[in-house]
Amino acid sequence: MKNDTERLLSAPIVPTLLRLSAPGILLVLFQSMVSVGDTYFVGRLGTEPLAGVALVFPLLMLLQMTSAGAMGGGVSSAIARSLGRGDARTARRLVVHALVIACGMGLAFTALVLVFGRAIFRLLGGDEATIAQALSYSTIVFTGALAVWIANTLSSVLRGTGNMVVPAVALIGAACIHVPLSGSLVLGVGPLPKLGIAGAAVAYVSTFTLAALCMGAFVFRRASTLRPRAGDWKLERALFRDILRVGAISMLSSLQTVLTAVVLTGFVGRYGTAALAGYGVGLRLELLQVPLVFAVGQALVVLVGTHIGAGRVARAKRIAWTGAVLAASISLAIGAAAALFPEGWVGLFSDDAAVHAAGTLYLRLVALFFPFLGAGITLYFASQGAGQVLWPIIAGTARLAIVVAGGALAASLAGIFVVIAGAMVAYGVLTVAFIARAPWGKELAQESR
Repeated sequence: MKNDTERLLSAPIVPTLLRLSAPGILLVLFQSMVSVGDTYFVGRLGTEPLAGVALVFPLLMLLQMTSAGAMGGGVSSAIARSLGRGDARTARRLVVHALVIACGMGLAFTALVLVFGRAIFRLLGGDEATIAQALSYSTIVFTGALAVWIANTLSSVLRGTGNMVVPAVALIGAACIHVPLSGSLVLGVGPLPKLGIAGAAVAYVSTFTLAALCMGAFVFRRASTLRPRAGDWKLERALFRDILRVGAISMLSSLQTVLTAVVLTGFVGRYGTAALAGYGVGLRLELLQVPLVFAVGQALVVLVGTHIGAGRVARAKRIAWTGAVLAASISLAIGAAAALFPEGWVGLFSDDAAVHAAGTLYLRLVALFFPFLGAGITLYFASQGAGQVLWPIIAGTARLAIVVAGGALAASLAGIFVVIAGAMVAYGVLTVAFIARAPWGKELAQESR
């Protein structure tokens, strides 16, 4: 492990960043099949099931973002900083504490949606038929929230060591199983029952459970340097704090992102079910870039965290800027294609003219501004590696405020979409400005005195 850490500290920045990002980018291609496949299969059932998925999507985002991006970033950052200091024992103990947090959060998500799901979907503007579809999907997915949390936590544990390959392979395998299983259960192919929208949920939980088992077997195998030893199972407040001082605050960022989606869903819902479904289709392409940016961001968490732990702050900042440029370039490619050819994307999911019109309008007005979102998210992950996420969260707060105020004042569906674009620009610009001034390594220096 020491040799791996030393290589991260001395290797050229761009090749190392690309090498660590590559497995995650490959994973995105397969996970995109899951997102596109589920939307396609459910779309064959009609507009109401598609709108039901749109209602659940903000909560599903929250589940994934908090477990993989927020708390997952806290886990990866803490382990990377420990290894950067050469402290393998603390890294092993952090694995135990991370899994305890995952179990608690997974159960909390299950309770939240089972108790308050109907009220949340009604607040989002769903009618009774759409809410019924949303509940059929969300009840199954969030009953299995523990599997999602454990899988994403184990993935973050491995990424904290610089091992990007094993999590990618496990999750790619799960995605390859998910797509045919989901289609078969949603539409009733062959001997499998036709479960409708619930079939996609069954596939989701089943494949995350499989991924969790595979990564757990790898982390706890005898040869693993992360496998906790007899003295590593004692829980300690300081180690929870080491994860939570990044992960818990980062959850505010995830909550902001989801609140932004929730508020926008409510505003768009005023224009009818077709508008909501069209917005959901367009939003899926916007969010398709998030896993791509996430792949770069997770590499930054490891690289920045390892360098901060080793006291190499200036190089950590250079790594962060390099990652931001890479992510913005990816987002620009996606956004430009979507703005020029929106019909090609929206037409995959619906033949309804009204759904088609809303989705096309969204992409034409918003897609070119995706790079601002990509750069901001990537720098947020870099800040996780540095153990300082407050300023990116402030930028996220500004984005949410613009969406709330602007969306309330907007007099048309197009006006709401213009507000979305403006909020993206503000988020990206503010995050860049904040990170440029952030005193990374200051807290570490204070702790060492």
